[in-house]
Amino acid sequence: MSSPTAAFYFDLASPLAYLAAERVLHVLPGPAEWRPVLARELTGEGEQPDEVRTHVERRAQELGLQPLRWPQPFPFDSLLAMRVATYAASIGRAVPFAQAAFRQAFAGGHSLQSPDFVLIAAAACEMHPAAVMRAAALESVAARLSETTALAADLGVSSIPAVLVGEEVFMGEDAPERAAGAYAR
Repeated sequence: MSSPTAAFYFDLASPLAYLAAERVLHVLPGPAEWRPVLARELTGEGEQPDEVRTHVERRAQELGLQPLRWPQPFPFDSLLAMRVATYAASIGRAVPFAQAAFRQAFAGGHSLQSPDFVLIAAAACEMHPAAVMRAAALESVAARLSETTALAADLGVSSIPAVLVGEEVFMGEDAPERAAGAYAR
């Protein structure tokens, strides 16, 4: 019997996706493809930053993560970072780039709206800065990000973070744990 196909959907501007990203590799019993999507284009996104802060800070502490340092501005425009994440996925570096970028944003307190902090995250996983900036400007990369976002919505993803196992979608900060149970079915 083969394992279900799994995918982890994230946006680097989402602190809830940061919390899930810190656990998804350890919680799921099998591999998951990391798929960058623009949360602002999903129908269920509407969380208020102030409502999320207290929950995220408490959960980060419960999970033993570094204390949260909120980027300024928050929320920030993640378009550049998400284009780079899309490029990273195309070269097999989605996971290390996303982890480095999430940590820049929510452990380091740096807005990924700034190209400098996106490039620092890219450098952490050996992505050349010139290649990263060229790729982020490509229309094909922008189109791929839009396509991935639209496909996620078609599959039932309406908010981030989300984990897809087979045809079942789990959304919310606890999505990795709930999705892990789908492997047993």
